[in-house]
Amino acid sequence: MEIWINPACSKCRSAVQILDEEGAEYTVRRYLEEPPTADELRGVLERLGLEPWDITRTQEAEAKELGLRTWERTEAGRERWIAALAAHPRLIQRPIITADDGSALVGRSEDAVRDALTRTEPGD
Repeated sequence: MEIWINPACSKCRSAVQILDEEGAEYTVRRYLEEPPTADELRGVLERLGLEPWDITRTQEAEAKELGLRTWERTEAGRERWIAALAAHPRLIQRPIITADDGSALVGRSEDAVRDALTRTEPGD
């Protein structure tokens, strides 16, 4: 399991605390210091079952500067969104947890984080 966090984010700190309390084995990725590549974002989006605009923090100043609210939310515009997230990782919703079963979720609630803990590899 891996969790993408911004340590300044209270939701991220809460998620890490839950994982620690439950004794989970996980890796922390400070995604502002180690931004995901476009390929990594595509992989996480596939695991999430979401589109890039679904995990974009559109209220951030960078989003407003880029004019994201006016961008197409279509297959044709998908790569533009992914490129923006790769270039501006602050725009990525957090925390993102990649679970052991190959799925992923946005762990903004305690329930979501606990759900990630139940997602184990097949055969476990």
